[in-house]
Amino acid sequence: QVQLEESGGGLVQAGGSLRVSCAASGRTFSSLSMGWFRQAPGKEREFVAAISRSSGRTLYADSVKGRFIISRENAKNTVYLQMNSLKPEDTAVYYCTAAGWALTTMSASSEYGWWGQGTQVTVSS
Repeated sequence: QVQLEESGGGLVQAGGSLRVSCAASGRTFSSLSMGWFRQAPGKEREFVAAISRSSGRTLYADSVKGRFIISRENAKNTVYLQMNSLKPEDTAVYYCTAAGWALTTMSASSEYGWWGQGTQVTVSS
């Protein structure tokens, strides 16, 4: 069983930056593929970014490409999502997710086995 705990959400003005973090426990972190999804009010959960176990592969949703950066620090059992040039449409609950196996698409929620409780990110215009 893997436990995931997000932190770092909050309120930021449009154009600003924010970094959310996710600490994992329960399994060797380097064996986990990690991802971030988000869900805005009234919308379905959507893929944001993912990173492979070795950090050799990353994937981003088109809507965040060039603005968000996913990274991981295996020594701290933590994955990060650095969000720059934030827009009001980035407002959502951001969920950290993990898989104990290599991912195929990296963007399908069904590929992941564990989810955090989420952290709210609000971008004001």
